[in-house]
Amino acid sequence: MIDSQNFVNLYKMNLKYGVLGGGSWGTAIVKMLCENNDSINWYVRSDEDVSFLKEKGKNPKYLRSVNLQNKKLNISSSITKISEESDLIIIAIPSPFVDTELKKIKHLLSEKIIFSALKGVVPTSHLIVSEHLNKFYEVPFSNIGILTGPCHAEEVALEKLSYLTIACQNQEIGLKLRSDLSSNYIYVKYSKDTMGVEYAAMLKNVYAIVAGICHGLGYGDNYQSVLISSCVREMKKFVQKIYNTKRDINDSEYLGDLLVTCYSSFSRNRTLGNMLGKGYTLKSAISEMSMIAEGYYATKNTYELIEKNISEFEIISSAYEILYNNKNPKKIIKKLSVSLD
Repeated sequence: MIDSQNFVNLYKMNLKYGVLGGGSWGTAIVKMLCENNDSINWYVRSDEDVSFLKEKGKNPKYLRSVNLQNKKLNISSSITKISEESDLIIIAIPSPFVDTELKKIKHLLSEKIIFSALKGVVPTSHLIVSEHLNKFYEVPFSNIGILTGPCHAEEVALEKLSYLTIACQNQEIGLKLRSDLSSNYIYVKYSKDTMGVEYAAMLKNVYAIVAGICHGLGYGDNYQSVLISSCVREMKKFVQKIYNTKRDINDSEYLGDLLVTCYSSFSRNRTLGNMLGKGYTLKSAISEMSMIAEGYYATKNTYELIEKNISEFEIISSAYEILYNNKNPKKIIKKLSVSLD
């Protein structure tokens, strides 16, 4: 197990980074790490994709325009090999598949520094990733960090100015990772509010689905501004109930991440909601999307956490009614609109 002194030693050394996941976000993280590091380990599940990456220096399925620095990459379809060779592991595997993959490296996890780049919950446990790692894999919270936005992988690919937040309890390792991810197009801030940041990252996906539904139903910008301001207040109330500490909900890791997810055309959660608002069934909308909308799973988790106080969280409740109780989006959003201010 890594203790505080070992954290400091790793800060002074060159950390060996391992990225788990070959999707758009995993590819974007690898691209960012390549700016300041000479060697990155990367787990990509498909042997075919690994071969293509090694030969072409491009991901065949995600962010295809990105030219990756192959000389810096150790790419493998063995999650065990990549994890064994890494000091700090960044998890970027979509939440429906993450626990299946983590079980393959269960014996290694407590010995590593682990950062979650997921913006949702583990469906099998309905827990955020840090809590899942701690409960089922005995990884101490002091060894767990969060990598969040506001940041879309697609804009990282285009090298548009983007912002990241690194949240962890250990400042040395947080500042080390911040330095290694920073570049002329990536600004990174450090936070100690790991629990608040991770729950906010989960919640913003739920709210983005609702924003997308409203857009699909034809509601305009005026309505959206009132909806999202209400989402901010609801997020603040939710996060304070979960983990009460001093934080400013208007900071970029909370409000900024919420805004970009609710408004951006790159947001898969907003896209899912938009399709539902336009009349797609949930099944058909999910089947047409090429990427996972984490907010679908997060909605169930958030609802279960606040079920006893559901009247205080009408936006989350509305999302749950549409996604899990198959209620008519038009009727639910009309009802919601009366309570917004």
